[in-house]
Order: sequence, then structure tokens, then C-alpha cells
Amino acid sequence: MFRHVPNALTGARLVLAFVFFAMLSYYQYEGRGDPTFLNIAFLIYLVALVTDFLDGYLARRWQVEGPIGRIGDPFVDKVLVLGSFIMFAGKNFIIPDVEPGKGMVVKTITGVAPWMVVLMLARELLVTSFRGIAEAAGRRFGAAFAGKLKMVLQSVTILVVLIYVNYFAPKEAPGRLDRYEHPARIVRNVFIWATVVWTVISGLDYARRILPIYFRVKAEEKNTIRHL
Repeated sequence: MFRHVPNALTGARLVLAFVFFAMLSYYQYEGRGDPTFLNIAFLIYLVALVTDFLDGYLARRWQVEGPIGRIGDPFVDKVLVLGSFIMFAGKNFIIPDVEPGKGMVVKTITGVAPWMVVLMLARELLVTSFRGIAEAAGRRFGAAFAGKLKMVLQSVTILVVLIYVNYFAPKEAPGRLDRYEHPARIVRNVFIWATVVWTVISGLDYARRILPIYFRVKAEEKNTIRHL
């Protein structure tokens, strides 16, 4: 009975991810959709984070860790995180702006640019490839501290972006929090850039871990061929 609970929580988190994306899809900055959608999205993401902690904790506590959990848990995490940043860089959060000497430009009110999402996606694909090489060689390639910290940073950044857009971003109708927009934008940018930088660092850390394994496997293959 207990063995299925962690996997059920992982499945529930995937469902929450799609509900979260639905909230972000229907909302449009200074357009359709009530700001309440972002509040709901914020709460959904918090619940998803709780399930992320619980499924791993319960799997270890009850000793029911299995291949489905090892594959499903990081898969759902990537869907939720990368999907969030893709949405933040998309059309629902785009605003026109005028820069001196440049004329009209288009920006995202979230502060997330498409190239940042490409970088995060490239890192995840690279690490997945590394993990495949290690496991093919019969070596476990679990998440490192750098990878776990990257996940924490990304999740906190997503929550910070939601708060900024809903409560501090400039709007047509002035609000009582408008005077805090500049410091709130600075906090938002600090988290976004910290996430981008740590995404690169954690990717390099995984490369540092996998390269010795890769060269060792190649050396073993050469020795095997030599003795045939």
C-alpha cells in the first residue's frame, strides 16, 4: 500500500503542473484574466513543492524507492520548472516599452528572456545525457548538491516572479505598492540572474563528475578489445 504513495504524489504534482500552466495561460498582463489567477498559480506551485519534498522523503523513509520514482520525479520537476520559465518568457507577459535612442522595444514583465530558457533547457538535456552515460556504464549518477540548489533557486525565483508581476509591476491603474516597484524589480532580477548563473555552474559540476567516468569507460572498452 505505502509503496504507491510516493509515485501517487509525483503523479499529483504533474496534474498540478498542468493546472498551474492553465492559470498562467489564461492570465495576460494588462489584458484578459483577473490577477487572482496568479494568486491561484502561486498557491498551486507551493503545493507542488510540498509534494516534491514529501514523495522523496516518504520513498526513503518507507524504503520504496524504485526506477519509476527515479525517472518520474526529476521528469515532473523539469516539466514544472522549465514550463514555468517558458511561460514567463512567452506572449502572456510581453509588454511594449520605449528606450531612449532605440525606440519601441518588446520586453517581458517577468524579466525572463527567451535565451535564459534556452540555457536552462540546454543544461537539463546535457545532464540527462551525462546521466545516461553513467548508468549505461553501471554507475549511479544521482543528483549533486549543486543540482539540488539549482532546483531550489529556480523554484524560489518562480514564486518571486509571480509576486512581482501580481503586486509590484507597473499597471495602468496605480496601486498602493507602486512606490516599491523599483526595489521589487531589483529583487526579481537578483533571483533570475542567480538562477541563470547557478544553472551554468551546476551544469559544469555535472560535467566535472561525468568526464572521469566517461574516460574510465572508454579505457575499459579498449582493454576489453585488446584482450579479445
